[in-house]
Amino acid sequence: MKKVKRKLSTILAADCAGFSRLMDKDEELTLEYLKLCRSIIDPIIDKYNGRIFYTAGDSVIAEFESPVNSINAAIEFQKLILEKNSTLKNNFKLVWRVGVHLDDVIIEGNNIFGTGVNIAARLEAACTPGQILISKAVKEQIQNKIKSKIENAGTKALKNISASYQTYGISPSGDSILKTDAEKYTENIKRKSYKPKLAVMPFLNINNDEEGNYLVDGIVEDLITEFSMIRELEVVSRQSCFDFKASGINIKEFSKKFGVDYIVSGNIRSSGKRVRISVELSETINNNLIWNNKYDRILEDIFEVQDEIVRKVSIAILGEIEISSLERAKRKPTDSLTSYELLLKGKVLHHKFNKESLIQALETFDKAIEADHNNGQAYAWKACAIGQGLGRGYLKGDFNKIWSEAEACLEKARDLDDNDFEVHRLLAEVKLSQENFKAAEKYARKCFKLVPNDPRVLSVYGEVLVRIGQADKGLEALERAYKLNPIASGKTNEDHRLSSILFGNFMARNRKDCMAIISKLESIDFRSWILTTKLCHDEEYNYQETKWFIFGKNNFSKIDWKEEILRFKLNNKSTTEALKEFAKIRHIFNIL
Repeated sequence: MKKVKRKLSTILAADCAGFSRLMDKDEELTLEYLKLCRSIIDPIIDKYNGRIFYTAGDSVIAEFESPVNSINAAIEFQKLILEKNSTLKNNFKLVWRVGVHLDDVIIEGNNIFGTGVNIAARLEAACTPGQILISKAVKEQIQNKIKSKIENAGTKALKNISASYQTYGISPSGDSILKTDAEKYTENIKRKSYKPKLAVMPFLNINNDEEGNYLVDGIVEDLITEFSMIRELEVVSRQSCFDFKASGINIKEFSKKFGVDYIVSGNIRSSGKRVRISVELSETINNNLIWNNKYDRILEDIFEVQDEIVRKVSIAILGEIEISSLERAKRKPTDSLTSYELLLKGKVLHHKFNKESLIQALETFDKAIEADHNNGQAYAWKACAIGQGLGRGYLKGDFNKIWSEAEACLEKARDLDDNDFEVHRLLAEVKLSQENFKAAEKYARKCFKLVPNDPRVLSVYGEVLVRIGQADKGLEALERAYKLNPIASGKTNEDHRLSSILFGNFMARNRKDCMAIISKLESIDFRSWILTTKLCHDEEYNYQETKWFIFGKNNFSKIDWKEEILRFKLNNKSTTEALKEFAKIRHIFNIL
């Protein structure tokens, strides 16, 4: 057996952050800047007696005899690259991550092998772009021997490395490496109930085919749902993020409009049953790349990939604090890849909100169920699609028969997975329409507990709370829903949400807010009109010359007011009777 040659060596791993994204954007310019970076990095490594033993274009791995030399080299080339980036045009910059580890390694010719090399590479992957992340072994050797400040970066679990490692950070720019989003979050949380706001933008389909679009959009929607489970974050709705595609505004305008702190973006390429996902997290204020990674997996592993993305992004934003929802049971809807793909396609079709797509969505959900009769989400989404079809007039026939099918789907979905928030959201809406407020509250609280950041969940939860006498809490939920998704699925739905907020303000006796909201409605509904009018009348406020009142006076004079008021389903007898009595005195409005 050949004797293995070993030695103690300092391994430096450097990688260009966001390289694939920049290549997709402009190959020639990216390669030009990469060569520029390498013309800085390579000579400096040599200057400090380092030796490059591996390179893949956008990554470099080198060995040093001295840990001090390795760190000084990393600091010097990071500083020079930072300075060079400030001179480049079009904000097209290359930023590098560096990981450094000291360990006993195997020497094989001009190459180096061993766990020490892997650890350095994993430290690099966990590093914030533009900075240096080192192991405890390196820190102990360089302490008091370099000028830059060394800061504790916490214990990190490194991918495919069994043990966790205590890590330390060095920032060549002079900024505190620990002045991270985790620290900003902690500071904010002490001052107020601040929640960083995240937007997951539509991923690019590299294949550029229709079937691929279903897969890509479906995976992104699943990611949004997963992030929405984390109470410590606010998450912009799927609809608002996907509307960005056709909005014509840039990402900066979008971030400002929705108050977004962080953006998740990426691209997906599929080939047969394999999928390659590139994903990155950016801070909107300075457009800094915080984290990125590539996943090359079989499609059956997509749930594990999604879980890892959610975990890594959440920790990058919130830091090593306890994140309540990350230890949840994984929402894996099915073991059947075919059923999962059909589920994704059905959801995308459902979100198009037109008759043809709705019919296709129902057919697709049926196919997903056929492929796996235990796919609870397929039943839940079929019920949701039936509700959409009935509500929008897309489905014709016996209403009771069609609705019975939807209820059967909901019961089946609940039996299969009692932790599926979609089921509880839909059941809450059903029970609310049936005036079973106790059951509606039970289901609404359950879905809110599971997914506290989904605007659809917040809407039904807020509506239920308002109706059971908790107007202030209900208003908070309704306003959050509107904030996360002001245009849920067109202007009509925007009006619906505003009308729900107005209803909440009526129950809370907030006349000024009711008047402000009714002025924003594209199309004033009777409920909003009569509730605002009643508050103004009670407070003896002169409302008869307002535009909204004149509109209602001209459009609602011939309807049966008492019958319409009963349809409000207020769950408050005294308020209902007061409105019915108010409806008797039409002469106040000069309506006879």
